[in-house]
Amino acid sequence: MQINLSGHHLDITDALRDYVDEKFSKLERHSDQITSIQVILSPEPKSHKAESTIHISGADLFATAHADDMYAAIDALTSKLDRQILKHKEKTVDRKHGH
Repeated sequence: MQINLSGHHLDITDALRDYVDEKFSKLERHSDQITSIQVILSPEPKSHKAESTIHISGADLFATAHADDMYAAIDALTSKLDRQILKHKEKTVDRKHGH
C-alpha cells in the first residue's frame, strides 16, 4: 500500500509521517483492496485539516476532517475512512452473494 503524504504550508516531520503510516496501516487491516492513499495535511487559521482519497478496488473513498491539532485531525480522518471502508466492503460482499 502506497501512501502519498503532502502538506500545504506545512513541513511533514518524521513524527507526522510515522503517525499517518501507523493510523493508515490500521485501515489496511479492513481491506486488502486498497491500491493507493493520498493524504493532504493543511494547517488553517482556526483549525487543522486532514483530507484523504483512498483508491480501493472499484471505488475512490474521500474524507476530510478538522481539529485543533493535526494529530487529532488525522485521528478523525482515519475513523471516517474506516467506516467508509467497512461500508464499501459490505456492499461488495452483498454483490458477490447476490443480495
